[in-house]
Amino acid sequence: MNLSSLGFFRSLRKDNHQFAVIGLGRFGRAVCSTLHRLGYEVLATDIDEKNVNQVMSEHIAAHAVQLDSTDSVALKEAGIYEFDTVIVAIGNYIQESIITTLNLKEGGVPHIVAKASSGVHCKLLHRVGADHVVFPEYEAGCELARSLTKPAILDRFDLDPDNSIVEVIVPDEFHGKTIGDLQIRNRYGLNLLAVSQDGKFEINPDPKKRLEKGSAMVVIGCNRDINRLPI
Repeated sequence: MNLSSLGFFRSLRKDNHQFAVIGLGRFGRAVCSTLHRLGYEVLATDIDEKNVNQVMSEHIAAHAVQLDSTDSVALKEAGIYEFDTVIVAIGNYIQESIITTLNLKEGGVPHIVAKASSGVHCKLLHRVGADHVVFPEYEAGCELARSLTKPAILDRFDLDPDNSIVEVIVPDEFHGKTIGDLQIRNRYGLNLLAVSQDGKFEINPDPKKRLEKGSAMVVIGCNRDINRLPI
């Protein structure tokens, strides 16, 4: 997620407790399962009766119904248009994904999240009304590549293409030195936000605090400067 997503997420209602998920492949089931586990009411739908039955047998949705989401009448009869947020998880079937998204837009759904399988698919989804588009496979691939090439980076939040917040393992070179001694901002152009202490993070740590190898720290700054860290 980056700054371009902020408008969409700001528009979501905090009191929204109902979601509809269209498409019950691995991605769709994962969305259903997580929302259900968090206590939200989920309506799961798929054109394949086997997928609908699987969701019900796994108890990962409050309700599940078989329907063809390219049929606007079927969506209306199932009450999909009444949901505040609908997730279109049928990314591998481009035509069905686009028609479904268009139906939801024309049906007045305020927030539509859609899964894309390619850049062209993403553009088309935005054109027909998707408010937020995700690339699960692409994002997972990027994350894997980063973890393989920079294993010291434990987590990353991209603010934009050039700047990030990252959680990194404290480099051996920093072991035993105080934050003040390291002069991270002057040497690397980065701001230190937090360091770990006994499994918990200390926010805005004291400059006199000594860092220990094997623990973690969180910094914010330009990706170019982050890459200069001795990790």
